[in-house]
Formats: sequence, C-alpha cells, structure tokens
Amino acid sequence: MSIEIEVLNGDTSWKLAKPLYDAIWPPEVVAGLPWAGITFAHADLRVLVQDETGEILCHVGIYRRVITWNGQKINVGGIGGVLTRADSRNRGLATLGLNAAIQTFRHEDSINFAILFCASDRIPFYMARGFVPFDGIVHAEQPEQGSVRFEALTALVHDVKRTAPTLGTIDLCGLPW
Repeated sequence: MSIEIEVLNGDTSWKLAKPLYDAIWPPEVVAGLPWAGITFAHADLRVLVQDETGEILCHVGIYRRVITWNGQKINVGGIGGVLTRADSRNRGLATLGLNAAIQTFRHEDSINFAILFCASDRIPFYMARGFVPFDGIVHAEQPEQGSVRFEALTALVHDVKRTAPTLGTIDLCGLPW
C-alpha cells in the first residue's frame, strides 16, 4: 500500500477532511464526549494522509497562534483534530501526521513549542511521541462566555524551537483547537 502525506490550506481542504470527521465524530458520538458543546478553532493547515486511491485515512489539524504564557506573548503551534479511519488504525498513520505537523512547525522559525489537547485515554499515545503534560492552567475563548478555564481536555506540549513549558498559565487568546 502506498501512502501520500500532504499539508494543505485548512479552509480549502476542509471539504476533503469533513467526511472523515463525520465518520469518526457523528453528532450522536460528540454529544457524549467531554468536549461536547465546545466551539473549536478552524485549522490553518491540515495534514492529510491518503492511500494510493486518494482516500483520506488520517487527519491532523495545524494551528498557529500567539498565546500568552504567564503573561508573556509567545508563538505556538497547535495540533488538533487527530483522527484516523477505524479500518486504518494501528498502522502508524497518526504518527506520520503528527511528525509532519511538528516538522511544519520546525520550518517556521517563529514557532516556539507545540500544544495539543486530548482525552485522558489518549495521553499515553501522545507521550510515546514526545509530548509531555502541561500541568498548569489553560484559558480559552468561548462564544457567549468569553475567556474560560479550559479543562475538558488535557493539555500536552512538545518542544519545537525551545523547551516547552510544563507549568504556569496559558491563555490561548482565542478558541481552543
């Protein structure tokens, strides 16, 4: 089987990623998840892992943001919407997508570290790929509420240009991803 990895513009590639989202996270599934009802940002870029027929097997969203960490503005790369088709799991596709996202950040001189948010059962997966828990406080924007403490998912960080902080207060200065 041949695999192709593309990093595409987030908005224009949404139509390619949406069927995978709909298959993995249909509304009835999302309704029972810890992050049901949370408004998330749209990806700036998307890593799409495809088979030789062009079928999307895996997706990783890439976000660029100036956040604050302990009141200091800092450029970060966000990773979100990591999903793999059920029949394509346990083949390393998400790892390929994550690696492509981290490499994208490394090519952008301004990205200091990466941050992602995941359910607690996914923490070992990401830690095995170099992410470490952020044990501080995270704030994010939500429509109608403004800035709120973001606790629905666990924050994990990854070194890019500098060592990622593991303590303190992060304000995402916008919607979570």
